[in-house]
Amino acid sequence: MAKYINPYTDFGFKKLFGEEGNKDLLIDFLNQLLPEHHQIADLNFRNVESLADSLVERKAIFDIHCKALSGERFIVEMQKAKVKYFKDRSLFYVTFPIRDQAQQGDWNFRLEPIYFVAILDFEYDETEERRKFRRDVALKDQDGDVFFDKLHFKFLQMPLFRLKENELKTKFDKWCYFLKNLESFNHIPNILNEPIFQKAFGTAELASFTAQQRDSYEQSLIQYRDLKSALETAVEDRLIENATNGILKGYTNNIIADLTGLPIEQIEKLRTELKK
Repeated sequence: MAKYINPYTDFGFKKLFGEEGNKDLLIDFLNQLLPEHHQIADLNFRNVESLADSLVERKAIFDIHCKALSGERFIVEMQKAKVKYFKDRSLFYVTFPIRDQAQQGDWNFRLEPIYFVAILDFEYDETEERRKFRRDVALKDQDGDVFFDKLHFKFLQMPLFRLKENELKTKFDKWCYFLKNLESFNHIPNILNEPIFQKAFGTAELASFTAQQRDSYEQSLIQYRDLKSALETAVEDRLIENATNGILKGYTNNIIADLTGLPIEQIEKLRTELKK
């Protein structure tokens, strides 16, 4: 039995980052991602259930209004769900905080900065992006110069984070290591034995939950595992379909293995079945 929650479940994610009592955890994490001029002094959550079109999305989207140390206010959208047309939806979701800033009457169209932060428990389908754990995206011109500095996307593909404990160098590394491995920990690693992570571990410890909280978490964990299983099955089916097409086109086993990632033994088994 695990000692700590799975942070990718709806319950676990909100427990760590979506409660008023844990705002300091979210502030510390976000400040590792945000530029120096937008380090967060305080933040508050806004209910955005009306923006999502499914129960899963409602539990996975956080609209966070932040106040920078400089006094400037800005918005962070956080999401961790795997959804169809992920990039399209990311763009769609940021239109809401943009439009919400519109004022009636004589308005000069000045906007507050917006950051979209996505902690992803999956990899993109595109081959090029599979090689990038973190992507910082901004609106740039043809020369690569930033054209508009008030809209930023930050995507973290957590399966691609592979640093070991002795390889962690920054606070950002530590947060990613914490999120990636939390459910498998049975104690606080020495490198994470500092106040902010001690609180995070305390928040995530199942032994501290009430019976009702534990039941809610167990239901959330079942939903998470069912979704993961369905997604893995879909990916496996697609890979097998691609391998079958490769066999029919006359590709060698090695080429098909390079294209799909399937083991040679499985490809050879497919060949045998196709000959029947």
